Amino acid sequence: MIRPKGGLVERLRDRTSALPLRTRMLVAMMAMLFAVSMVVGAISLVLLRQYLIGQQDRQLQGTATNLLAAADHRPPRDQDSRDHNGSDNGPWFLNSPRLPEETIGARIVDDEVRQAGVLDKSGVTQLLGDDARQTLRDLPQDKHQHTRYIDGLGDYRLFAVAKSDRTVYVTGLPLRSVNETLLNLAKIEILVALGGLIAAGLISRLIVRAALRPLRRVAGTASRVAQLPLDRGEVALAERVGARDTDPRTEVGQVGGALNQLLEHVASALESRQASETQLRQFLADASHELRTPLAAIRGYAELTRRSAEDSMPPDVAHSLRRISSQAERMTSLVEDMLLLARLDAGRPLARELVDLSQLVVDAVSDAHAAGPEHRWTLSLPDEAVTITGDAARLSQVLANLLANARVHTPPGTTVRAELSGTPMEAVIRVLDDGPGIPPGLIPHVFGRFARGDSSRSRAAGSTGLGLAIAHAVVVAHGGWVGVESVPGRTAFTVRLPVNGYPWGRPPAANPSVAPTQPVRRPLAPHRVPAEQKSIANPEAPV
Repeated sequence: MIRPKGGLVERLRDRTSALPLRTRMLVAMMAMLFAVSMVVGAISLVLLRQYLIGQQDRQLQGTATNLLAAADHRPPRDQDSRDHNGSDNGPWFLNSPRLPEETIGARIVDDEVRQAGVLDKSGVTQLLGDDARQTLRDLPQDKHQHTRYIDGLGDYRLFAVAKSDRTVYVTGLPLRSVNETLLNLAKIEILVALGGLIAAGLISRLIVRAALRPLRRVAGTASRVAQLPLDRGEVALAERVGARDTDPRTEVGQVGGALNQLLEHVASALESRQASETQLRQFLADASHELRTPLAAIRGYAELTRRSAEDSMPPDVAHSLRRISSQAERMTSLVEDMLLLARLDAGRPLARELVDLSQLVVDAVSDAHAAGPEHRWTLSLPDEAVTITGDAARLSQVLANLLANARVHTPPGTTVRAELSGTPMEAVIRVLDDGPGIPPGLIPHVFGRFARGDSSRSRAAGSTGLGLAIAHAVVVAHGGWVGVESVPGRTAFTVRLPVNGYPWGRPPAANPSVAPTQPVRRPLAPHRVPAEQKSIANPEAPV
């Protein structure tokens, strides 16, 4: 049989599985206690009812004997106990003083109820109605007690005794006291069960909390480890589960021991990674440093040879020397970039000085316009200067790399816009262009080293693929954040820098590939550059 999906059982299971473990344990314990209380209460009520009915039956036997004795002492005047007018004179056998209150007595002759009545609380006999008579007439004559409902009187325990072949006497006692006793007991059981459940719930909550305390300590250790920055740098993974929570004889101890073993493996792997990264950084730094001298020599000798014998050497030799100088310059730039990245990775401290970002942006846009006059360059600055604490040379390199990235990877005629804004807490720099955009698959890796795009962002201008990686490393070293958002026709790089600076080397709080929110513009300090937007598409336009 195929069970329908999304049924009640599945929905309850899904909702239950989402509850905390302590809640599920408490609910299960309370449900079990409630079920046990109900079963015990029901069994006790059934057993008590049987006991009380037994007592009632024994009393009924004695009452029936007294009623039969009273019937023998005063026989009726005639066969059917009716007067000459035919009216019922009532059951004379209920006049015995030994009969208890509310006793029912009836005389049945040839399956016809001749006399039937009940003693009221004052000892006066009251005649029964037709419905009650019919109930008494239908009572089995099997020498057993039976429970019947008597109209207008309630539940009764009845007993029929055959006096002769034609005459049967029925005796009955009320079950009101039995029912009231059972009802009172049921109320008491419910109150006691509710009180017991409340007390058991409070005690169980304390017990569950105490039982789960080791598990919470293990979870706390795991949470602290999860908050550690394990993606970069040297990591001291000293967090471990305490010895009292690693007892292999308990389930929590087994989890704690497994977590400690996992942390040992992770710590070993991190140490190996850190050693490898340190060795690689040292190698890159040493190699980059050592390559600077021979590269400078190659460039110098190539330039000297080309200038000294340029008129007498063949054209192909002159072309080869120019290519040697060009490639030596490109390799020198690549080595310088690699050396800078190695130093930033090693946590080399940057300069801490007051930096006028407004002036840096103006100078960077001016330099970018000189390098790419075929692009349209625009600039937007706040009314007042934006200043922060940082390394002016490195921040200038960030701006130059972002503008060069827009210039190199967009076609001529593209508009590139640089914006600067600030708040009392941070400065925001944005570089926007209306070029073809970055491929979606490259955006998560755009700040990686040697990241390459498609043909729309090619290497035609000799890009090393390290410009954005350097910009990201410098911004992170300033305690800032850099992100990008790109769609065809609009690409925006956003840099956020703290005004007063954070500890150097602090990693960014967000993924650098995710675009930030729109920056807020607020004036900070006096500045000498006009606030109006400046267009420098014309080389002679002042900036």
